[in-house]
Amino acid sequence: MEFLFADWLGTPAWFWLAFFSIVVALTAFDLGFLHKENKEIGIRESLKLSIFYIGIACAFGAWVWFVRGPEPGMQYFTGFFIEKALSIDNVFVISLIFTYFAIPAKYQYRALLWGIIGVIVLRGLMIAGGAMLLHQAYWVLYLFAAFLIFTGIRMMFAGDEPMDVGKNPLIRFISKHMRVTPEQHGEHFLARMTDPKTGKVVMAATPLLLALVVINFADLVFAVDSVPAIFAITTDMFIVYTSNVMAILGLRALYFALAAMVHRFHYLKYALAAILVFIGAKIFVADFVMDGGKFPPVISLGVTFALIGVGVGWSLWKTRGEEKLA
Repeated sequence: MEFLFADWLGTPAWFWLAFFSIVVALTAFDLGFLHKENKEIGIRESLKLSIFYIGIACAFGAWVWFVRGPEPGMQYFTGFFIEKALSIDNVFVISLIFTYFAIPAKYQYRALLWGIIGVIVLRGLMIAGGAMLLHQAYWVLYLFAAFLIFTGIRMMFAGDEPMDVGKNPLIRFISKHMRVTPEQHGEHFLARMTDPKTGKVVMAATPLLLALVVINFADLVFAVDSVPAIFAITTDMFIVYTSNVMAILGLRALYFALAAMVHRFHYLKYALAAILVFIGAKIFVADFVMDGGKFPPVISLGVTFALIGVGVGWSLWKTRGEEKLA
């Protein structure tokens, strides 16, 4: 029993075990009970599942607040809401990927599930790498902060050109070096096909597998923004990882609702840009203006929540006539 209270990355081991138990239980419940069969997810069901996952994430945050104190609790919620807001851009890219590979709606949930499992592992590796850099040299945090400010300003003035999935170098590489079936094979990621050169039956990747790989690659690109953002809020590994994973877990449930109305969130990018600039700037303010004092977590949480709320509200109001026009 002693190992349960042993320190692991700055947090007792039983905290980590409790968190991973929740993740495993939610994934098993989702895959084994809610979606035993492949089916298309409607907007209403998507919203219900999203509320369920957000409720679980908030309950976990309340537990962190109660057990570890108000400051870690506010840091968790700040990280969670930032990652949740940034995931809306991720939804748009995932929608483009599924469209490009012509993945039927009833198989998209399966790809998202395995994609998010992969994302949980990849995010863990990226967060661990970021933590090692910060441990070796604190000044790396200033690089993170400067990068967030630069990214936010670039996002503010970026155009709205859609991403061309076909030009993705990863797709070109896989298509050139792997056998890929020209047609879908249901829920399977691999299928047998006849090699046109040799005439032999060989194993090949299906479009569903390609979509899964590209989704994980796209998340790595998005993580370049979100991982520095959470490190700019806190360097507590437990808060950093759990807030990220809790936001990602509910992404597959939220995807089907957001994919149908992602055009309604056109102006949210300006709020996200402002959040990245604010998170990056507060590092310099805390260290050089406040003489190394801590930037109040309640202000970080309040500003983040306010910017997200304004961005979502303004987007929905400005695009309120688009459905009627369509």
